[in-house]
Amino acid sequence: MIDLKVSTIQSALSWESPDANRTHFGSLIEQLDEPHVIVLPEMFTTGFSMNPSQHAEDFHLDMITLQWMREIASKKNSCITGTVAVKDDDLFYNRMFWVDPQGSVEFADKRHLFTLGKEDDHYSPGKTKLIVDCHGWNINLMCCYDLRFPAWCRNSMHSGKPEFDLQIFMANWPDKRVQHWDALLLARAIENQSYVCGVNIVGDDGNGVSHSGHSAIYSGMGDTLMRHTNDEESIHTTELSSRDLEFLRRSLSFLKDADQITLT
Repeated sequence: MIDLKVSTIQSALSWESPDANRTHFGSLIEQLDEPHVIVLPEMFTTGFSMNPSQHAEDFHLDMITLQWMREIASKKNSCITGTVAVKDDDLFYNRMFWVDPQGSVEFADKRHLFTLGKEDDHYSPGKTKLIVDCHGWNINLMCCYDLRFPAWCRNSMHSGKPEFDLQIFMANWPDKRVQHWDALLLARAIENQSYVCGVNIVGDDGNGVSHSGHSAIYSGMGDTLMRHTNDEESIHTTELSSRDLEFLRRSLSFLKDADQITLT
């Protein structure tokens, strides 16, 4: 494992305006100097829209947003991730995508749909986790409301090694519960002995919901490596130390003592 450079982009979104959002994020990404990973928020092309019949993209590997992500990944020699509303086999999904510099695509769907916002009335839940490899790091991709469910987020041991080294949460998390976001991101990092990255949006969305950012990265010891507590657009690149992570897991082997959890 090398030390991993992760760039987080905290921004407002143009409501249900994919072209405007891709253009805006493209201009922000231009400022980056080839990080290993670029993290965008949840539903970064539309905002947290409950109108998927009008705004979800028909899923195929040449859909517009995936073409855009491939171009970014190739140009910046970086992996890029974010979630997009898609239609697949007549169902709608809040789909997490991971695109690498060679154009390969991996994806999974948000498992826990936000019932308070009626997401479950419009989208179908995912059933599988997505753990990708990036320069020897195993990275677990998660989406917003998933953060509240530690069993789903739980790190586990496989052949004597933890399942993941970094967990990424992409979100549209509201300001009124941002203290929960702060606390839960930190908890997931400590309990899983992994780095945790959370990327949120700022500003009011088309539902009248206010968002205040608080994008952050925490170490497995609970140290704050990056945290934006203002409600402004922010771009930041954080280097994650493989040596620090390995030392933590050697000196505090808590994951080996964890209960084995089976989800159905």
